[in-house]
Amino acid sequence: MRKDYTKSGFLSFAFTIWALICAVFVGFFPNFSWIMLIAILIPIVGALLFSGYYNKSGLTLCRILVGALFIFSSFTKGVDPLGTKYKMLDYFIAYNIEWLNGFALTLSVFMIMAEFIVGFCLMFNLLPRLATLGATLLMLFFTTTTFFDALYNLVPECGCFGTAIKMSNWQTFFKNLIILAVLIPLIFNNKSLVNKRVTILGQTLFTFLFIGLFVWFEIYNVRHLPVVDFMDWKVGRDMKPAENPEPAEIYLTFKNIETGDTEEYLSPNYPWNDSVWMSQWEFVSQRQKGGTQSLGFSILNEEGDDYTHLLFETEKLFVFVAPYLNELTEEDFDECKRIYDFANENGFSYLWITSVNPEYVCELQDKYYMFDEVYYGDELELKSMVRSNPGLILMDNGVIIDKWSKIDFPTEIDLINN
Repeated sequence: MRKDYTKSGFLSFAFTIWALICAVFVGFFPNFSWIMLIAILIPIVGALLFSGYYNKSGLTLCRILVGALFIFSSFTKGVDPLGTKYKMLDYFIAYNIEWLNGFALTLSVFMIMAEFIVGFCLMFNLLPRLATLGATLLMLFFTTTTFFDALYNLVPECGCFGTAIKMSNWQTFFKNLIILAVLIPLIFNNKSLVNKRVTILGQTLFTFLFIGLFVWFEIYNVRHLPVVDFMDWKVGRDMKPAENPEPAEIYLTFKNIETGDTEEYLSPNYPWNDSVWMSQWEFVSQRQKGGTQSLGFSILNEEGDDYTHLLFETEKLFVFVAPYLNELTEEDFDECKRIYDFANENGFSYLWITSVNPEYVCELQDKYYMFDEVYYGDELELKSMVRSNPGLILMDNGVIIDKWSKIDFPTEIDLINN
């Protein structure tokens, strides 16, 4: 019987195809479901019991599927390492390891790189045994983490596919189980995973070459803006809300730095302009209830009045986005002043949006003349507008014409020709 199954490869494909079917249906189960769990356990148990029946074709299919998934996942995060950094900071808060905050970006870059190179090696059969070990370690870590996320809702959304695909915590956990179902045959047949066409030295050189290329790709996206923008604030999008939009309720969760207690507030009804309170509480997450508005937040003046309409009703508007205005360097201020002066001389409007307390803005107003139009918004949303601090967005009646990172602020000639 074993010999017949091995020749036909029936089991190799049966459990793998069943796992793929589960992957399709997992999108319909945002919450825990026994049906979904049992359906996923079938290919997992099958792969554990019958891993010896997987023939070469079946193992090749598993290797390519796992590799492709890892490459896709790492690409969606690699185009936006800052987004992964922000998600890591959420995890550090959830697990009370904030001492790692200063390493968040470095850890993000290396974690994404590890995920990519494992997927790349599996896909192209380079050092396949080592790549299988790497995939196993990563999946054990991801599956354990997402299980506790799903169970205790430690972080609202894990960001496994960056901002490209949104999944609930239970969907993410189920997705990781499905990957394990396809990975298990590779684990148990690890000795048969060899590449006889390319020498070990050649495979190693190719691997390190693509490690270097992918790390360069990540660094480029950190210094500039994501080469593929999966966020809402993408160039060309009209951000104006629909006519008579249903108002959305945005709830923000903050954590007390000393006690660890959390409080949820309906935005903007939280003491965002109280510098003492802001120094004692840190932002954790947000959720939206209802609403059909394009924006998930509002921009407010110092008194708390809503001026979001300026983004939709103003022609040729420069929006300086600086969630951490207190971290700007003199070089950053000089670049912003250059754009500010161009705006005044050429009939452009402008405004600043930040999440720092108004007291600090008052200090800047005494030092710089360009802070006469400053508004305040939620830190998380500002970071999703443009992945730079500061960043620059050019809008026209709500349409995003272009946006730039701080090292790519446009020249006057570029702006005139825009």
